[in-house]
Amino acid sequence: MHYYSFNIGDYQSHTSHLSDIEDLVYRRLLDWYYLHEAPIPLDEAEVSRQIRMRTHTESIAIVLREYFEYTENGWIHHRANKEIAKADDKSEKAKASANARWNKKDANALPPQSDSNATHNTLPKTQDTKHIKDKTQRGSRLANDFSIPADWILFCEQERPELNTAKTFNQFKDYWIAQPGQKGVKLDWAATWRNWVRNTTQKLVSADIIRTTVPPSKLPDPALEKIKADEKKAAPMPDHIRQAMEVLRKKA
Repeated sequence: MHYYSFNIGDYQSHTSHLSDIEDLVYRRLLDWYYLHEAPIPLDEAEVSRQIRMRTHTESIAIVLREYFEYTENGWIHHRANKEIAKADDKSEKAKASANARWNKKDANALPPQSDSNATHNTLPKTQDTKHIKDKTQRGSRLANDFSIPADWILFCEQERPELNTAKTFNQFKDYWIAQPGQKGVKLDWAATWRNWVRNTTQKLVSADIIRTTVPPSKLPDPALEKIKADEKKAAPMPDHIRQAMEVLRKKA
């Protein structure tokens, strides 16, 4: 979705207790959710990178726990899901109405049989028929017994070789089968799969998390400052242990 309705009064009544940073985090998370129509990634470091707030992981965690629900596929927002489903339903109705108008217009444009002749060029009529057929295509839901096609596997391995294809497909399948109503209906499931692969975030290892949490400015990194503070609080190493380690080092 590239547009969603925003109720200022409703938002204020539920967020007046948030700090300025937490409020900004919530707005950016909502924008990301509506744009991608997918759960917020579970990795908070990756989320902070996606919404351009790398030094505010604590605020992100607070907002996620308060306004989103944790699932194995990511953080979901029930109100946003309803709005997305409503928009999809409205789009389908508008498409059906447009198809009805096109069908009626085309039927009225057809000449009576007696007015046609063998030399009449039927190419435009054939093109119109194809156009109407394309317009009336309807979406479908993903079947419970659906298995991953070979070309889907190939696309995932070529586009995102770092992903586990089987795990990614199981997450994709479980998510869309669980969607209610029109939210789970898609016209092109292959295209939906390609977008899912492109947008899937890989859980980062510790080294990657450190790199992504380094602040872009000269301000101190909260994570590194905490490590330094913990080192100061740690008890000093006893002399007998230090001496034993020195002996072992010399033997090595």
